[in-house]
Amino acid sequence: MKYQKNQLIEVAIQDMGEEGFGIGKADGFTLFVKDAIVGDRVMARIVKAKKNYAYGRLEKVIEPSPFRIDPKCPCHRQCGGCQLQALSYEKQLAFKQDKIRNSLIRIGGFGPEDIDKRMEPIIGMEEPFRYRNKAQYPVGRDRAGNVIAGFYAGRTHDIIANRDCLLGPVEYGTIMDCVLDYMRENSVSAYDEATGIGLVRHVLLRKGFVSGEIMVCLVIYQKATGKGSFLPKQEKLIEKLTPIKGMTSISVSIQNERNNVIMGQEIHTIWGRDSIQDTIRVRDMKRQGWPYTGRELTFHISPLSFYQVNPVQTEKLYSLALEYAGLTGQETVWDLYCGIGTISLFLAGKAKKVYGVEIVPQAIWDAKENAVRNGIDNAVFFVGKAQEVPDRIPDEDQAGQHPDVVVVDPPRKGCDEDCLRAILAAGPERVVYVSCDPATLARDLRVLCDGGYEVERIRGVDQFGMTVHVETVVMLSHKKPTA
Repeated sequence: MKYQKNQLIEVAIQDMGEEGFGIGKADGFTLFVKDAIVGDRVMARIVKAKKNYAYGRLEKVIEPSPFRIDPKCPCHRQCGGCQLQALSYEKQLAFKQDKIRNSLIRIGGFGPEDIDKRMEPIIGMEEPFRYRNKAQYPVGRDRAGNVIAGFYAGRTHDIIANRDCLLGPVEYGTIMDCVLDYMRENSVSAYDEATGIGLVRHVLLRKGFVSGEIMVCLVIYQKATGKGSFLPKQEKLIEKLTPIKGMTSISVSIQNERNNVIMGQEIHTIWGRDSIQDTIRVRDMKRQGWPYTGRELTFHISPLSFYQVNPVQTEKLYSLALEYAGLTGQETVWDLYCGIGTISLFLAGKAKKVYGVEIVPQAIWDAKENAVRNGIDNAVFFVGKAQEVPDRIPDEDQAGQHPDVVVVDPPRKGCDEDCLRAILAAGPERVVYVSCDPATLARDLRVLCDGGYEVERIRGVDQFGMTVHVETVVMLSHKKPTA
């Protein structure tokens, strides 16, 4: 039977895809249904039909799954952020554990039994809401011309008005009310993507969960007239924001390109400090808990800094990476894709020397400052690509040329081919791979294993509750030659 667009189908949801879509079959025809979860029986309307499969929109839950819960956010279906909010948190963790496992088997070509022997239980969150320390709100107008801010609907740039995302701190709703009130009261225009006209494009918010410090950065399309002023009557904005507890930095980012890049590279502080600070504490992982051992580092965070968005889970993520590195104090470590040095500086506390490399100059500047700020003198940072590490280390530093451990924490696209070749050429005893995408992780692990390494340990960390995303830490060891 061939199904058509707009046709209604009753279907039992038997599985869930990696993007959170419910998957069911009708007469052998596969249907992917957004907002449906495994165990549901639903009525779905086909929105896109292919020869052997189709995408559907959930019209009605006929029989709810035992794993279905009432979502806390009224915008969860429209917003593209929380794909799993209707799924119980316990089942979310199982979904993410399976996502990692299936990617390693399907994409990496690893045997199911081998993966099952090496996978450890995913590390979940005690509270899977209010965990994000960063939010980026697009600003625009609704159909009536009113200024709004919120988040993009899934796979579109249509703004769903929502000032208080339940994944962010409660202060963010108050801040966004202040920004929107300021814009309305002072006739400050919102940027229009279609025409390229308007001033305010996005609002970036960051909060240090330990320090309590808050940053607000308005991303604007053009500079307003007036010496030293980037916003019309910007003192009015400052008056509204500064009474908020924790307010530390107010700035603007100039983004004059007509593209989808959110932040511009030109930042101007209009009130307070240029950055906020926060503290991460790394713990020794034990089977019975997470006892704190006194190792903590303070980081300064600017509008352009890369910094993990979930501070509570970041402590667990970095603790796991440090455990997998197996440092005794005698090792030389390379930290590739080091960012502002967060992992590097924790590694330095247990290693002889750490070399961090990152292609973004501002990040390396931040890393060096963070090392000085925390009194760490055995971490060296430089701008470059992973394959350039050997050329940047002095020839007389033989230990630096031959790392004992390599740590990588690449972006979602995974490691560059040259990076993987550099790791294999260096031949470290251990490789610790921190990944935010199971698919590219599986691809890269295959290359490393074909080059002489074997996977020893795998563990997921839920950094992004209510979403389909998951972090994974993998420890690989160099294969011993057989006699």
